[in-house]
Amino acid sequence: MGMKVHGGRHHYGQAIGILTLDTRFPRIPGDVGNASSYGFPVKLRVVKGATIPRVVKETDKNLLIPFIEAAKELEAEGVKAISTSCGFLSIFQEAMASKLNVPVLTSALLLVPLIQKMLGGDEKVGVLTADSKSLTKEHLRGAGIDPRTVKIVGLQERDEFSKIDRNELEFDPKTVEKEVVEAAQLLTKGNGVGAIVFECANLPPYALAVHKATGLPVFDIVHLIQLVYEGVILRDRFTHGFM
Repeated sequence: MGMKVHGGRHHYGQAIGILTLDTRFPRIPGDVGNASSYGFPVKLRVVKGATIPRVVKETDKNLLIPFIEAAKELEAEGVKAISTSCGFLSIFQEAMASKLNVPVLTSALLLVPLIQKMLGGDEKVGVLTADSKSLTKEHLRGAGIDPRTVKIVGLQERDEFSKIDRNELEFDPKTVEKEVVEAAQLLTKGNGVGAIVFECANLPPYALAVHKATGLPVFDIVHLIQLVYEGVILRDRFTHGFM
């Protein structure tokens, strides 16, 4: 006899839930908020009121409860892990993880301690962020980062990228790519940087260009989500011709 399956939810098959900010700028393929960025189904959920200024500029901790509530909704809908769409939410990492029963990854900054250990003590991790003036030691500590191990460069003064920061309805991805590459080259020039992490979850579309320009490994939130997906949806690895 076959095994019975059990219901109780409206939808199935979306193992990763992603909490996005309340924005309207275009999210191109590769962006954390574009479902085509992944090789598996994801469930996207907007956190109403979580605007870019409140999250990035103001570090508004009143948003913690809305993020936890939205995450609990995703958990109830059956997701196996939950990400956010902004690296500045690392300040909520501990609080969110303590309230949920599935893995929570608030920021690509969570990768930094691992990558720093991989590099060893002589090289630093370069962090490319949407706004270096707003990225504080509190954000770094939320991700378990020793500030002495990183070099940080921001994109807040780049004209085309700033259109995303201002939540405008149009921008030119090619121009943004050029600005991101220039910032990455500034980040890595003479700084002893051995790898790059994108704090900003809108930067993954430009990872290949940055890698080609700097010759360094580049990591972002999409990489982290893919890693976590592989951990929560384990597949039989001995089904592909092993004799």
